[in-house]
Amino acid sequence: MEEGAVLSQAVKESAEAYAIIHEKFGDAVSVFDANPTMPFFEVLDVALWQKIALFMRDHPRLRFNYMACLSGVDYPSEEKVGIVCNLESLGELNHKIAVKVRCARNGGSIPTVSCIWHTANWHEREAYDMYGMVFAGHPDLRRILCPEDWEGYPLLKDYKVQETYHGVKVPY
Repeated sequence: MEEGAVLSQAVKESAEAYAIIHEKFGDAVSVFDANPTMPFFEVLDVALWQKIALFMRDHPRLRFNYMACLSGVDYPSEEKVGIVCNLESLGELNHKIAVKVRCARNGGSIPTVSCIWHTANWHEREAYDMYGMVFAGHPDLRRILCPEDWEGYPLLKDYKVQETYHGVKVPY
């Protein structure tokens, strides 16, 4: 099978998975983006993210049993932060999809999915540490890369590096 045909098949499988999700959750999810690199959709009702994630993991025609990555994103012009989750169905189904979830930059939160995919535990902690995202219901939401008393969130686009930390000059 040619590379283009393999890519088309992968996008087709992602679109079929999305159709099952959209049928169940309707307007709570965006339209499907058939991006050939990584097809995705966005969760528009953030309160349903945990239910959507559980459905994606447990539905027999989906079985997204592996979270390969959860990346944080800053959308300063929209006053939002968000995550992009790369999910895979390892095994006989073997398909992939990305899911985007956004919340308010200040005071918003995203329900944790660490109870659904255990790999989300540290990924969510990293997004908290780097972007200040709060994951409601997370069992241990604390910094993972920066010291507990570090000021600010280093991957926000408007982050200003502190000049000193405990009397030591911070290199910039």
